[in-house]
Amino acid sequence: MDSTRQLKFSKLIQKEMGDIFQKEGKNYLGKSFITVTAVKVTPDLSIARIYVSTFHEKGEDVLLKLETHKREIRRKLGERIRNQARVIPELEFFIDDSLDYAEKIDKLMKGLVIPKEDGNEL
Repeated sequence: MDSTRQLKFSKLIQKEMGDIFQKEGKNYLGKSFITVTAVKVTPDLSIARIYVSTFHEKGEDVLLKLETHKREIRRKLGERIRNQARVIPELEFFIDDSLDYAEKIDKLMKGLVIPKEDGNEL
């Protein structure tokens, strides 16, 4: 379970990363559109695991673009949160496939055929 400090810091990073990708995303991602769905921070606040959801592009391609620009993105984040954090965390990016998973489960549930029970019992 995350501490209150971790939760506040992860929300701050999620907000700022979303803003960075919205305003300056073209510099890093081209025409890709991504959403920051979650941020998990280690207890010592040194590593931020950022989960992103992508539209119209493969997740591996987006991850490759984010990894190549990781230093620039971290620097931009540092400029934004420098007054609120002593240490700017290292960034790790992951694809959040929970929406795809939920869609797959939904399809499976809709495809289930449940036989109706007869009122005749022996």
